[in-house]
Amino acid sequence: MLENLNYKHLHYFWVVASEGSIAKAAEKLCITPQTISGQLSLLEERVGQALFERVGRRLRLTDTGRLVLRYADEIFELGKELSHVLRGAPLVGASQFIISAASALPKTIVYKIIEPALKLEKEVSLVCKEGPVESILGELAIHEVDMVLTDTPLSSNFSVRAYNHYLGKSGLTFFAAKKIKQSLSGPFPECLHQAPILLPTKQYAIRQLFDKWSNDNSIFPKINGQYDDSALMKAFGQAGFGVFFMPTIIEEEVCKSFDVEIIGRLSDIQQKFYAISAERKVTHPAVAAVCNSARDIIFR
Repeated sequence: MLENLNYKHLHYFWVVASEGSIAKAAEKLCITPQTISGQLSLLEERVGQALFERVGRRLRLTDTGRLVLRYADEIFELGKELSHVLRGAPLVGASQFIISAASALPKTIVYKIIEPALKLEKEVSLVCKEGPVESILGELAIHEVDMVLTDTPLSSNFSVRAYNHYLGKSGLTFFAAKKIKQSLSGPFPECLHQAPILLPTKQYAIRQLFDKWSNDNSIFPKINGQYDDSALMKAFGQAGFGVFFMPTIIEEEVCKSFDVEIIGRLSDIQQKFYAISAERKVTHPAVAAVCNSARDIIFR
């Protein structure tokens, strides 16, 4: 029965039909081919007929598939039109602003960046999500979020039609629990060599910059942990499992909240921050407020 049609499944079908293959659709949506295949199977079960037939390495629409595609074209075109209308239309009650942040971004910075959107004249109902970069960009591709916050700019490696909005940058401050700080010897940053350290995972731009700096300066800490989540990394740092770094612009908050001490600061490594949206020219009022405040106040 089609009464409970899942529109996410329909969207996956629409992208596969447009791209001509599951592999290309997976690249565009930043999800695995297996996920798309599973969702297509569920849609075909719901429809009760096959939507594609395989011809060589490509997929060809069946008669039913062509019928479904015509309706899908209209549905998603209307959805796009509705989205544009609502962006500028006065709404009754709070308008929803959905934002997704990369897990490794410090929550304090995420809050600082988002806060101006909550001070608009028009009331905003905020929905905050987080996850790995690839996952949250996939949500942006299918219009499930209005904006993505990350330190990794969108590039050709991500098959997503969206645009980077540079917010600003910050050097790094290195922190540790008192017992770890006392165990270090020598001046900073040489004291980091062979010292226990906690790092973001390699999917994040700041980790790649740190690794390059480490190699260039022949300073090789002992990696005691790698984390997707910045809050978890700080918790382990607070417990004395190793040195960790955060953007210098929030060093005061980190010391106060986690009872850790500053070891030193690096300006050689600059962590950059980006808002990514589906709009080249920002028109969404909440996204505009976020970008303007970040550039003019937070990272000035």
